[in-house]
Amino acid sequence: MADLALRMHDLEKHFGKTQVLRSVDLEVPRHAVYGFLGPNGAGKSTTMKIVMGLLRPSAGGVEVFGRDTQRHGPAARALVGYLPQHPHFHPYRTCRETLLFVATLYPGRRSRRELRHHIDTLLDAVGLADLADRRTHGLSGGEAQRLGLAQALVTEPELLILDEPAAALDPQGRHDVLGIIEDLRGSTTVFYSTHILEDVQRVSDRVAMISKGRIVADGPLTELLTNDDLSWKMRTSGPSEATKARLVAEPWVRDVDVSRRRENDVWTVHLTPGASGEQLLPLMLTDRELSVAEFHPSDHTLEDAYLTIVGQDHEH
Repeated sequence: MADLALRMHDLEKHFGKTQVLRSVDLEVPRHAVYGFLGPNGAGKSTTMKIVMGLLRPSAGGVEVFGRDTQRHGPAARALVGYLPQHPHFHPYRTCRETLLFVATLYPGRRSRRELRHHIDTLLDAVGLADLADRRTHGLSGGEAQRLGLAQALVTEPELLILDEPAAALDPQGRHDVLGIIEDLRGSTTVFYSTHILEDVQRVSDRVAMISKGRIVADGPLTELLTNDDLSWKMRTSGPSEATKARLVAEPWVRDVDVSRRRENDVWTVHLTPGASGEQLLPLMLTDRELSVAEFHPSDHTLEDAYLTIVGQDHEH
């Protein structure tokens, strides 16, 4: 327990007759960079709002560094920085004034001079140094997202909760946010949701996946990326339509993608758990007009794991 930054146990949430969270159990170790994935409506934002005390759970509880957030809410949340999915600010405060205001809400204040220097450094880190004196109502969506990240960081929290931190950002903004997250590794625990799987694979130590309000996968990223021969790459020449139809008809073949590159067809075949290349190759060789030049397991990505795990859950 002492090594946990965040613990959720038996967490449930109902909105009327609709159950959004179903017995969510999740443990986030200190100093982890933890990706929280799931389709729209799976319960990611609801989970984060419960952690922050913005929603009350219907059952279960949350602990931040061992403190129950319902019994010791203010003390627990003083250690947390939070970026909601859609941040909003007082429209007539400037970016610098906004961060000064947020900083005064937390205990352990610095001197005004030290705090101003810290805020200017932070504005520079998120790419808003030139907009420090601009009123927030004049910010674009991406600029508001950057300011939201800065306000989450302004108190140098021990736990950072980020709900879709790169959702409104252009590629440069995404790169900057990932760089900030990487810089926090080892000193701050980061728990963040996103639909950009490439970003998660780049910066996360651990990943949890939620589907239909329950956790369907949770563990180190390296374990989730273990291939288990679920996806195969092939390069062929010759007519491919009949072979593709034969593969699609097999119950152990989840998906088949064929693209044309110069004089060859490049195949990606996703298998169901338990299937193997030993089943796949004989079917590819059935058609004598089709020549197989390459046949090997594909590099396994987080997208492959996500589609397999969440896809299976949606089939049930």
